[in-house]
Amino acid sequence: QVQLVESGGGLVQAGGSLRLSCTASRRTGFSFTGMGWFRQAPGKQRELVASATTAGTTTYADSVKGRFAISRDNAKNTVSLQMNTLKPEDTAVYYCGAWMTGKGVDYWGQGTQVTVSS
Repeated sequence: QVQLVESGGGLVQAGGSLRLSCTASRRTGFSFTGMGWFRQAPGKQRELVASATTAGTTTYADSVKGRFAISRDNAKNTVSLQMNTLKPEDTAVYYCGAWMTGKGVDYWGQGTQVTVSS
């Protein structure tokens, strides 16, 4: 069973930066078709923040465009999220996700808390 391990969350002041990283717990022998970051704030649904495909296509939520940047290493099945100019509304638990098809996330990380103070 493949597990995704996340790191890099924490507490930061508004305007600050954080970098999240996610890696597969073991070699899979294949590259995930897509990897991405999702977040869930209290009382809200989990939403896609950013994703990247093996082909290099990236997608961002409108609320983070221009502030966040996703990058991945296909061979190592790792994905990172550089978050700049953080805002209090970015506060949430951030989850790494990976998938083989476009029909949903096949693997989830355990989540890492990001808290942005005003």
